[in-house]
Amino acid sequence: MQFSEEFRKKTLPYFLIAPVVIYYATFWFYPVLRCVAGSFQDASGRFTFENYLYIFHDPNFYKACFNTAFIVIFSVALEFTLAFGLALLINTKFKGSGIFLFIAMIPMALPPVAVGAMWSSGFATYGWMNSFFYILGLIEKSGKIPFLAAGEFASMLLIILIDAWQVIPFMMIILLAGMQNLNKELQEAGYIFGANGLTVLRKITIPLLKSTITTAMILRIISAIQIWLIIVMIYGYNRLPVLVEQLVFFKREMRGPQFFQIAIAYSVLIAVIVSMMSIVYLKVSGALKEEDA
Repeated sequence: MQFSEEFRKKTLPYFLIAPVVIYYATFWFYPVLRCVAGSFQDASGRFTFENYLYIFHDPNFYKACFNTAFIVIFSVALEFTLAFGLALLINTKFKGSGIFLFIAMIPMALPPVAVGAMWSSGFATYGWMNSFFYILGLIEKSGKIPFLAAGEFASMLLIILIDAWQVIPFMMIILLAGMQNLNKELQEAGYIFGANGLTVLRKITIPLLKSTITTAMILRIISAIQIWLIIVMIYGYNRLPVLVEQLVFFKREMRGPQFFQIAIAYSVLIAVIVSMMSIVYLKVSGALKEEDA
């Protein structure tokens, strides 16, 4: 009887997680294995390295890697800084902070297609941005600003600003939730012992928020690598190539079964890059060391 009771206690957790394991094995692990295997096959199913060789010999691949890295670095840094500042501001619970939070969350609720359509029409030569500047008297009626005809660097900055407009509320909500769950007594103790607001923020608040910051940054890095729809909606394909945009380009725009196999290889490369970026950030932030300890 004692043996059966011990056996039940040891095996019960495995029975409870069995449905999740089966679900992931069926709808995640197996499709991933098929995708990896398909990336090494040609259109007839024979083993080949041609898909990866095609990608590595494509100049757009290296441009896409650079553009994606540029967006990840500068977009994530800008969005985290502004989101953290807004979270600190709202956490003070000033009068009207609830209304401000509601308004700030509106861009987060918009799908990327709507965001792309809104800003592509806004930055057109006769779009609402030029009309707005004309009403303010900043430009002449004949002096329209050709936003979409700017160079690659300016176009990248434009995409980063649009992306930040939509994503900052997402990061702000995560950071704000972490701040509201902090032990206020620790912060109050800092003030009692003579620390100013900046010192309390640097020595107490940020260290206590480390796990929340790590979560927000990991999620944002992953989503920043996957940005593509807004770029295609505004500039079209290959004007400002990024990794996921190239995947979609080979899947939807290029005709022929071999291009489908190249798109599969692109998906495997993107998955590897996302995993590596996440591991690197965890390593740099010290999260992996804390887990090992």
